[in-house]
Amino acid sequence: MAHLSYPNETNGYRAARNALLEAEIALRAQIEAVAAQRRTLPPGGEIPQDYPFERIGDNARPELVPMSTLFGAHDTLILYSFMYGPDRNTPCSGCTHLLDSMEGAARHIGQRASLYIVAKSPIARLVAWASERGWDHLRFVSTAGNSYDADYFGDTSKLPAPMRKAHGVPDGQDWDETIYNVFRREGRKIRHFWGSEMSFVPGEAGQHHRSGDLTNALWGLLDMTPEGRSDFFPKVKYD
Repeated sequence: MAHLSYPNETNGYRAARNALLEAEIALRAQIEAVAAQRRTLPPGGEIPQDYPFERIGDNARPELVPMSTLFGAHDTLILYSFMYGPDRNTPCSGCTHLLDSMEGAARHIGQRASLYIVAKSPIARLVAWASERGWDHLRFVSTAGNSYDADYFGDTSKLPAPMRKAHGVPDGQDWDETIYNVFRREGRKIRHFWGSEMSFVPGEAGQHHRSGDLTNALWGLLDMTPEGRSDFFPKVKYD
C-alpha cells in the first residue's frame, strides 16, 4: 500500500505507522458496519404519549408544545438528555463540553434531521445558560415535568436494579443522566429508533462509557496525541 513519508522518519517508525494505519482502516470499516447495522434495526416501540415540552416560542415567551411538533420538516428527531436539572447549581461538565462540540454540528444537522437538547430545568434557565455559553445553534426544550426522561433513561428512575447498583444510585434517590435518543415519524405514529445505551453498560477499567465519543471532537483530538486522554476530564470553566 502506498504511504506517506515524513521528514527524517526511520524505517522502524514507518513500519509501526503502517501497522497502525491498517488498524485504523479496520476501525473505519467497523464503524461503518455498526452504523449500517443500526440502520437495519426493526421498528422500535411507539412512544407512550405525545410528550409536552416547554420551549421558547416565536414571541420569545415559553410555550408548551407536543413532541410531534419538534420534528419540524423532518421525519427524524434526535433528543439529547442534558444533565442540568433544577437540583444542579451548574450543568454537568461532561455534558457541557459535549454540547460545546455539538454546537458546531447543529448548524448543519438541520439539513437532515431535527435536533433538540432536553433537560429538566425550566426553559428560561436553559436558554440563559446557552446564551452564557455562546451556543447560538443548539435548540433547547424543557421536560416541564413530563415523564420523557424517566421513560427514555434521561434519568435513573426506571433503570433496572442491577444498573442502579452499578451506577451507585442510592435507594430512594435519582438523578439525571446523559443519553441520546432518536425517534422516527411514520405518518401519525412516532417510534423510538435508537438510544445510546452504552451509557449504562459496564465500562473498561479506567475509562468512562465512551457512548458519545463519535459526536465529540475533544476526545478524537486527544486520542491523536502522544499523551492520549489520560485522566483528563473537562470542566465547565478553567482558571
